[in-house]
Amino acid sequence: MRALACSPAPSIRATWISESLATATSRVVPIWSMIAPVGYEHILVDIEAPIATVTLNRPKVLNALSPELIREVNIALGELDADETVRAVVLTGGPKVFAAGADIGDMADRTAVDQLRRDQTGRWAGIAAFSKPLVAAVNGYALGGGCELALMCDLIVAGDTARLGQPEINLGIIPGAGGTQRWPRTVGKYVAMEAMLTGAPVTARRAYDLGLVNKVVPAEMTIEIAKRTARGLAEKPPLALRMAKEAVLKAFESPLSEGLAVERKSFYFLFSTEDQKEGMHAFLEKRKGVFKGR
Repeated sequence: MRALACSPAPSIRATWISESLATATSRVVPIWSMIAPVGYEHILVDIEAPIATVTLNRPKVLNALSPELIREVNIALGELDADETVRAVVLTGGPKVFAAGADIGDMADRTAVDQLRRDQTGRWAGIAAFSKPLVAAVNGYALGGGCELALMCDLIVAGDTARLGQPEINLGIIPGAGGTQRWPRTVGKYVAMEAMLTGAPVTARRAYDLGLVNKVVPAEMTIEIAKRTARGLAEKPPLALRMAKEAVLKAFESPLSEGLAVERKSFYFLFSTEDQKEGMHAFLEKRKGVFKGR
């Protein structure tokens, strides 16, 4: 374990402990604390290879997604993408709330030119570009930008208290980080229209029925089950995981013929990898494959 993390205090308004590991011989941190690596002010990163957990850490404002927080998430995911010991990542807001939306205080008096110059939501692109499996663990509110952030992940594990929605219409704006595009591609035109035009959130169970989330679990188990899911993915061949993810995402962005071409080329390419040989021989020999990402 290269960073330590555990459940935060029961109150969402509690301040979580931030410390850093100075050396490999640093003391063991108690189970109720969480380490925030030096340089991160708004998130916590816990690496327990082969998975990592990134936790949004602005509990006093329900994890409002400020530009600074998104910048830190981008940086952390970039580092985890380059870390060969990490094969899957969990993204969560903690046990009480995922993210209640964008930081409205930061946006209220901005002009169109301000928003264009700082490209507020364009800066989220690095999250969507993360190449490894990204599992969202959603408890409580995932609204506005919080819902859009969850929809950038590959799998969503929702606690039974979760509420997902796009309330931007009530503020005189529309979703700006993918909501109007990812909702209809996932749940269809009419459900997406209802979500965008009314601003009403859906429950976790309704989200599951719509195909918006993968699992609904007891809220107290959300993060642990998301981690179990990530660990299961981490046992799969890393190169095949990456190419499977790319091929599925291509289906949302291109005609069928182009998507099929991408799938076919990736399928052929994987026959050049050691993992393909290991996987097929392990199957024939009736043993569990051990994959190295080569």
